[in-house]
Amino acid sequence: MIETTETTRSVVVERDFPYPPEKIWRALTQPHLIAEWLMRNDFIPEVGRRFTLSADWGQVDCEVQTIEANRSLAYRWDTKDLTSVVTWTLAPARGGTSLRMEQRGFRADQKAYFQGATVGWPRFFTQLEDVVAKLD
Repeated sequence: MIETTETTRSVVVERDFPYPPEKIWRALTQPHLIAEWLMRNDFIPEVGRRFTLSADWGQVDCEVQTIEANRSLAYRWDTKDLTSVVTWTLAPARGGTSLRMEQRGFRADQKAYFQGATVGWPRFFTQLEDVVAKLD
């Protein structure tokens, strides 16, 4: 899904998972699990905590903005000339959890970043589900 405001666009991915919010939360907030589905990192779930996501192509500088255990997580996502915010929202759903991710802040002149996020986030969701499926 693509959402547009007057100045920026957002990429939104929503998916229902057959797992409780606590299980998905672990994969969103434990560094060794984040590394399995997203990127290497030094994440600590604390508001104001700066952390880095890194891959072979480079790194993303981040800062935790909000955190509410098992419900929501938001962090600033900065790479080169893109400054955006990634927000995760978890809601109990019949038989599991409804997970929503929104990355907002793409300017009109950032088509390559926007296209990358549009293609990349659904893949990350699939990898996330694979990680969560293996958890006890």
